[in-house]
Amino acid sequence: MSSRGQFQADRIQVTYRAADATVVETTLDRVTVEAVVTGLPVREFRYYKGRRHYSGWYWSSTMARLVGYESRLELARILLADFDPAVTAIASQPFLLSGSAGRGTKRHVPDLLLTSPDGGVVVVDVKAPSKRHDPKVRAIMEWTREVTALRGWGFEEWYGASPRLLANVAFLAGYRRRTVIDATLIPAILAAVGEGAPIAHIEHTAHDACPALLRPVILHLLGEKPGGIPGQRSTGCQEG
Repeated sequence: MSSRGQFQADRIQVTYRAADATVVETTLDRVTVEAVVTGLPVREFRYYKGRRHYSGWYWSSTMARLVGYESRLELARILLADFDPAVTAIASQPFLLSGSAGRGTKRHVPDLLLTSPDGGVVVVDVKAPSKRHDPKVRAIMEWTREVTALRGWGFEEWYGASPRLLANVAFLAGYRRRTVIDATLIPAILAAVGEGAPIAHIEHTAHDACPALLRPVILHLLGEKPGGIPGQRSTGCQEG
């Protein structure tokens, strides 16, 4: 990081909530990613009659705990992150960024923070496609991109994905928890897998187990990360 970048990061205020709900105020150059991903959303989710966005909590397999979301579109991005083997941690509403912007000051809470196995960090803002070209949205997106770059973090603008991809990932998410499957069947299923074998073939080959118990385990392995079922191609989880 250049001295100029260090100086700028020094002047960007970061506010987040620790795991014990303590509000922590620091600067961009000092905030630790671990403290953020193990903490709580910096903004509490509100529920009231007439609210335009549907907020809630999603049980994340990646985090082994609940992750909050402020809209169904934000939930969709969390689902994809939870399915992605390149994502090792997910934090929603991770922190409040505040700093100078021209003659004024900007304050912004990004929607998500994602980490990767190599230590990389990506900050994500989720917006409806209709707002992609809104001048106010463009201004906050560009400011956030510049700010996060001071720490060497990536920044992603996300406006949705194909309905088929989201439907498939949402379906598989229902089988992510090992508590809903018979894990003792996993070795038999893996032994029955062939290159590109369809699910029906796997169920037929692993004939010693009850079919009603096999399907949830297969779907669990398809949604598990990393790995899953080697060579299996029948998920339909692709764009289009």
